[in-house]
Amino acid sequence: MLVGSMVSLALVAFVVPLAVLAQMLAADRATADALVRAQSLVPVASVGTPEALGLAVQQANSAGGHPLTVFLSGGAALGAPAERSDAVRLAFTGRSLTARADGGREIVVAVTGRSSGAAVIRTFVSDAELTRGVRRAWLILALVGVGVLVVSLMVADRLARSQIRLITGVAGVSHRLAAGDLTARAPAEGPKELRQVAGALNHLARRITVLLAQEREAVADLSHQLRTPLTVLRLEAEALPQSEQAARVGAAVDAMERMVTQVIRDARRSRQDEPGECDAAQVVAARVHHWSMLARDQDRPVTRDLADPPLAVGVGEEPLTACVDALLENVFAHTPEATGFTVSLSPRHGGGAVLTVTDGGPGFAHAAAVERGVSGGSSTGLGLDIVRRTAERSGGSASFGAGPDGGTRVVVEFGPRPA
Repeated sequence: MLVGSMVSLALVAFVVPLAVLAQMLAADRATADALVRAQSLVPVASVGTPEALGLAVQQANSAGGHPLTVFLSGGAALGAPAERSDAVRLAFTGRSLTARADGGREIVVAVTGRSSGAAVIRTFVSDAELTRGVRRAWLILALVGVGVLVVSLMVADRLARSQIRLITGVAGVSHRLAAGDLTARAPAEGPKELRQVAGALNHLARRITVLLAQEREAVADLSHQLRTPLTVLRLEAEALPQSEQAARVGAAVDAMERMVTQVIRDARRSRQDEPGECDAAQVVAARVHHWSMLARDQDRPVTRDLADPPLAVGVGEEPLTACVDALLENVFAHTPEATGFTVSLSPRHGGGAVLTVTDGGPGFAHAAAVERGVSGGSSTGLGLDIVRRTAERSGGSASFGAGPDGGTRVVVEFGPRPA
């Protein structure tokens, strides 16, 4: 649009003066031809007799061209019939001139020095002769102007397409980076400004890659440091007398070690790794059985409604275990003893599974309690965020709300096993 406007203005500023000049040149050419024709009779009109002058005018008019008329001082007129206009009367004073007349332009030439008095030679140029060739010139100019406009628009469109392609490519790279593809890079091509944008985006991508790598290693190192106290806990558990309580402590230490190992693997694993899979019915049943032993000690009624295995989901066994443990740990941590809870697991429409945990506790104290890092108690507030992220990585979702009896109800949907 901008290029078309600028080219159109330039064409108007260039073509309009040319069109006016073409019209002026055509009129000047026709006038000059008529003037030459009239001046050709000046020698005869200056020295010739009226008979000779009449014969010369008759021969000139018979040859065609602009009509010629000779006005004599006595009032006689020779040649083509014409009125004695104001221009003719003015020419008898010795002045040659060109004047506008009806339908064209008249040219009068004063002839002096005659023995029998002054004479005036008149010829007439019609408007058609004054504008002969003008329309053709205007048409050519118009075609040239349209051609220049079309070519300029084509060139501008080609240049704009190339620029848009480059800009779209840079935007696509930014979207890939936002989606987690840290290998995306923008090509350094095009204008200087666009190359600078591509370079800055590539620098940002490299910086993000370095920061994520450092973060993963920091998390892995921190998780690895937890192995020392876990080893002490294992030794303490093994030193306990053989009993059901000692077995539960040992199982808890084993689960903790598995979780720490999973954190280390997740921290060092690339985001492009293939998603895991497991049998959700088997994993959920095992974790509910584990927490049921603690629930029995606290007089908590446990209701199970679990689908029969196999029930494949797009989540690895260890992440799903951590997800179920986070949900059930919240029940034990944030509800009074003797408060019951219900765990149900059912197939999901389209593949996957739906896990629902409902308790009879007080529910969430405020809506912000489901946000990352926010807790109404003494916890870190990351448990529900772990649940949400685990579900979303599998292609599912998590929702948190109130249960039918006023407690807490968490519904987690896990996506199907990857094809």
